[in-house]
Amino acid sequence: MKVGMVSLGCPKNLVDSEIMLGILQSNGFQLENNLNESQIIIVNTCGFISDAKEESINRILEMSELKTSGECEILIVTGCLAQRYSEGILSEIPEVDAVLGTASYGEIFSVIEKISTKNQPAIKLLKPLTETSWLENPRVISTQNGSVYLKISEGCDNCCTYCIIPKLRGRFRSREKESIFQEASRLAQSGVKELILVGQDTTRYGMDIYETPKLVELIQEISLIEGIEWIRLLYCYPEMVSDELILEIAKNPKVCKYIDIPMQHASDEILKRMGRRTSQKELETLIFKLREANSDITIRSTFIVGFPGETEADFEILKRFLIESKLDHVGVFKYSKEEGTSAAKMKSQIKKSVKEERFHELMTIQRQISLDNRASKVGKTIKVLADNVSEDGIFYFGRSQHEAPEIDNLIYFTSQWQLESGQLIDVIILNNDEYDLIGEVVDEPK
Repeated sequence: MKVGMVSLGCPKNLVDSEIMLGILQSNGFQLENNLNESQIIIVNTCGFISDAKEESINRILEMSELKTSGECEILIVTGCLAQRYSEGILSEIPEVDAVLGTASYGEIFSVIEKISTKNQPAIKLLKPLTETSWLENPRVISTQNGSVYLKISEGCDNCCTYCIIPKLRGRFRSREKESIFQEASRLAQSGVKELILVGQDTTRYGMDIYETPKLVELIQEISLIEGIEWIRLLYCYPEMVSDELILEIAKNPKVCKYIDIPMQHASDEILKRMGRRTSQKELETLIFKLREANSDITIRSTFIVGFPGETEADFEILKRFLIESKLDHVGVFKYSKEEGTSAAKMKSQIKKSVKEERFHELMTIQRQISLDNRASKVGKTIKVLADNVSEDGIFYFGRSQHEAPEIDNLIYFTSQWQLESGQLIDVIILNNDEYDLIGEVVDEPK
């Protein structure tokens, strides 16, 4: 049977989708990109904030229409929304044949086998949120540009007051180093150039099974793998970014001079209400340390506006922090009131119009900072990982060490030589626009 996948949400979710596809392919199923021709459709959902939930529900409804009017015979919903609202999905959308929670991905084949039995009622499978065994299964890599996400942990122990993830994914669980190294080695043998380490909190890696953080040691071991050129770090919580990690980023030639640190706010009062473990002063010190160790480092972060109790004074602190810190890449979210979180019960909820206004004000500030940062790269020659050819057929596009896939800007460039996806080439930056960099390849690729 042909299987189609709709993968929503974060890169961690994408890894789970790839694992499910790997399990099914190894059991004889045919993978199909065209959902209209798929006999089995899996929707791997996100349930983090309201917008993500709405997108997930809409996609399930779209796929349910294919169940009634198309080739689809089996419709399965997995992921965070399935974990959170399994009963509602099954009762409200009768076309759904099964829901699998966030620890049940490894059972995808057996669930399909059961569904294939005549008169089988809808299946709900929510395994205890202590499992990580599904991460050991082979994956079907869906990215084709030499860059792959490598999940090193599952779950989260931070319990920020606005976040539902610990209830959807369970406590923090690290994978064994040997398991990660073996997967990284297989990926390198398949031609992967960049490994992007992901987990809900990558800096906490190893705390649960080795009783001490082991991220630096893991990075050093992966660096020994032939073929891996870049190792990128996402989701590094600020209080866990150690001096040892800062030094490793600066000194290890395979580690991208890039770090993603979700700071979320700069007002000490709001950080406390959020359940965060850092202060504004500590964030400023961390930024200083990172730049002192490596002046070329790129820092990405995310911030939330409109958190309950956020005053004009708090927002001014955040704006000033953004202006002074001049972070390279910033994502801004409007606070989403999520049931089951302690922040949802807080008084002084902020009006939607105020959230909207603060969101646009912060984005306007950051847009100018990012534009200035990109302009400073004009005239420099940088190493770029080629992705593909743009729609106009003239430019290639790709990323350097300073841009993560999906979330950061791209580099567009011309080349007098034929290039392949996943090649590393030298590009001189000739210009920049509001969002991207523009250049040309300077030497024939080897």
